[in-house]
Amino acid sequence: MNLSQIFTMPPEWIPKPFQWDNFHRALTVLPFGTFFTNTLIIVAGVLIGTVLTSSIAAFGFSRIQWKGRDAVFGILMSSMMLPAAVTLIPSFLGWKMLGFYDTFYPLIVPAYFGGGIFNIFLLRQFYLTIPRDFDEAAFVDGATYFQIYWRIILPLSRSAIIVVALFSFLGSWNDFMGPLIYLKSDSLFTLALGLQMFQGSYSAQWDLLMAASAAVVLPCVIVFLVGQRYFLEGITLTGLKG
Repeated sequence: MNLSQIFTMPPEWIPKPFQWDNFHRALTVLPFGTFFTNTLIIVAGVLIGTVLTSSIAAFGFSRIQWKGRDAVFGILMSSMMLPAAVTLIPSFLGWKMLGFYDTFYPLIVPAYFGGGIFNIFLLRQFYLTIPRDFDEAAFVDGATYFQIYWRIILPLSRSAIIVVALFSFLGSWNDFMGPLIYLKSDSLFTLALGLQMFQGSYSAQWDLLMAASAAVVLPCVIVFLVGQRYFLEGITLTGLKG
């Protein structure tokens, strides 16, 4: 699509001719390779932290009996009602006081402290559907809680864990507000910030902006298509049995 076709009426869903060169031009005007690398670093860090810590926390809330467990879980669930805007300024000031402003740490480290209340809730509900007979049989064989978590619960919860991983990937890949607040240097920008920067610098080049946007969205589409079977299976099982 070229500039003359942007406001064509009626709109053309499939541009003629299809300008493949727009992708090359759009991705070379700005250092999208650097933006892509930065995004992958953040996504990988958040993905590992979210899956690991949320699965461990959910295990503690579902398979281990301890005093006040349900009360603590209820308090955690009630924190979901707290608007993100309320914690925005305190979080920013805290990370800046620690000297982590303009680094990836504020975007990655929080994933290693619980992995998100919703993810804990989702995995906990799935864990509750697994019969406790497995735990009792493992205890008879001398297994520890960690061995039960690692060798029994995780393999049986593959679909739910993939759902959490998909949510984490999509949220980190498309995150705009976090990088906008904590990143200042252009060399640390993510793809979301790169698109905003591209639009601000070349606002009249709609053809290049749309080509860059399509390239940024493509990995999300591919990941979802690859994992949609597990996504639907995990959501269905959690909803029916949770």
